[in-house]
Amino acid sequence: MSNLTLWKDITPIGSALRQPSSKSPHILIIGGGVTGLISAWVLLDRGYRVTIVSSAWVNDEQRLTSQIAGALWEFPPAVCGQHTDKISLAHSKHWSMTAYHIWDGIASIPALSEASGVRMMPSDFFFPDPVESDQAQVTKMTEIMASGVRGFYRGADIIDERGIDPAYGAVDAYELLAPVIDTDKAMEWLTGLVESKGANLITETIHNDLVEIEDELRDRFDADAIINCTGLQAQELAGDESVYPIRGGLIRVINDGTDFPKVDAALTITADAAHSSNEIIFLVPRNDNILLIGGITEPHEWNLDLTVDTPIIRRMRERCEKFLPGLENARMDPKYPFAQGLRPFRGQNVRVERELRRTGSRIIHSYGHGGAGWSLSFGCAQDVATLVEEALQGVPARPMSETVFERKSAGFQRTQAKAPVRW
Repeated sequence: MSNLTLWKDITPIGSALRQPSSKSPHILIIGGGVTGLISAWVLLDRGYRVTIVSSAWVNDEQRLTSQIAGALWEFPPAVCGQHTDKISLAHSKHWSMTAYHIWDGIASIPALSEASGVRMMPSDFFFPDPVESDQAQVTKMTEIMASGVRGFYRGADIIDERGIDPAYGAVDAYELLAPVIDTDKAMEWLTGLVESKGANLITETIHNDLVEIEDELRDRFDADAIINCTGLQAQELAGDESVYPIRGGLIRVINDGTDFPKVDAALTITADAAHSSNEIIFLVPRNDNILLIGGITEPHEWNLDLTVDTPIIRRMRERCEKFLPGLENARMDPKYPFAQGLRPFRGQNVRVERELRRTGSRIIHSYGHGGAGWSLSFGCAQDVATLVEEALQGVPARPMSETVFERKSAGFQRTQAKAPVRW
C-alpha cells in the first residue's frame, strides 16, 4: 500500500477530489476532533459520502481535546511517554511519517499555512546524558535520521544557541524541522474544509456500546459503515475498559520578545529521555506571539480542576524557568492563560482496527492516540480508509497484531535524501 500523499490522494481545497454519486457508500463518523475530521477528509476525497456526529465542535468556550493539545509533531514515542506497546509503536512510526509529509506540504504554501495554522519550525530535543549512553535513544535518533524528516542536526552547540542554562544539566541535543500547529485555527480550518467537501455535520451525543446499537445507527443514518473516533468516550462506545485519561496542563505566555528573548523553536526534554514523567520540558511556540509552557502527565485523573497555582503546575513552570533563563519574566496570555485537558490513552495504546467482537460488523475504531492525535492523524486516517474498504468488501476483520509485520516490512515513508540543513 502506497503512502497517503497530498494532492494525489487528498487536496486541501474545498471540493472533493473524487465526487460521490447517490450510490456511493455513506460513512458515519462519530467524533468531531482531529481524528474524526481528518478521517472524514480522506474518505471524502476518495468519493465517499460522509456524515459526522459529534457532541461538540470547535469553539472558544469549552475547547475540545484537539484544541487544547500541544500539537507539536513528534516521532514516537511522544514527549509525554506512555506509548510503550510494541505493536502500537510499530504502526505509529509509520503513521507519524505519513502525517509529517502532509503537514509539511500544507505548511509549504504560504496561504495554506496561514489559513490552517500549520508551520514548520525547528524542534530541539535535549538530553541529560549523551545519547549514546541510552540504547533506546540511539535507536530512536537513528530511526529519525532515516525517516525522511527535514533539517536534522545533532550537536551540543544547540544548548548554548538556544540559551539553555548549562546548570540545568542538558549535555546533548539534536534538532529537526517539525510541524507546529495552532490548534484553534487548524480545527476551524479542518471543520470548514470537510463541510465544503460535502460532509454533513450533526450535533448529537451517542451512548452505549456501538456493537449493541450498530444496526440501529446504520438504519437511522443510512450508513454503510461506522467509524469510532471518540477518544475517551471509546471506553463506552467500544466497550474498552482499558481506556483512561492522562491529564495535562499548559501555561500560555506572551512570546513577542519584550519580556524574554523570543523563542522561535520548540524546546523539549521528553519523558523517555529524562526517565521520568515528572521532568518533562515542553516549550512550544503556538503562533507568533504565544509560547506554551509544559508539561505534566497525570494518569487516571478525570477532573479538570487544575489552576496555575496548583502545586504540580507551579513546579512545571519553575522547572521550565530553570531550563530557559528569562522565562521567569514571562507574562501570561490575558485572554487564555491556562489550558488543561485529558489525553485519551488505552492499555495497548493506539487502536486503529475493525470491530472484532461481532462477525460481519462494519465498525472501524480509531482511538487511544493519547497526546499524539495530530502527529498520527493522516497515517491513521489512511488505515481507517483501508479498513472501510475491507469491511464493505466483506473481508474478515483482523487484529492489529496480525498486520504489524506488514507495516514493519514496508518501512517508513521516505523522501529523496537531502543534505543536512542547519536552521
